[in-house]
Amino acid sequence: MQNIHSVRDDAVICEAIIVMGKKLGLTVVAEGVELEEQRTFLAAAGCDQAQGFLFSKPLPAEEFERHLDTVKTSRARA
Repeated sequence: MQNIHSVRDDAVICEAIIVMGKKLGLTVVAEGVELEEQRTFLAAAGCDQAQGFLFSKPLPAEEFERHLDTVKTSRARA
């Protein structure tokens, strides 16, 4: 749902899925997040985690580990 931040029906469906997951005691993870507006909407709706091109392109395991170390280091300095 690429337009969750701007199309009402998409937003309502996403919010319902997030609420359902929370009620079942699940951690809710959004896939395919490409825009900051999507991330902001999902966070405000209570989504626990997100993944997608907004954060990184798909990476081989070794490169992902290096990327993760870089992110952790930059957050620790902030």
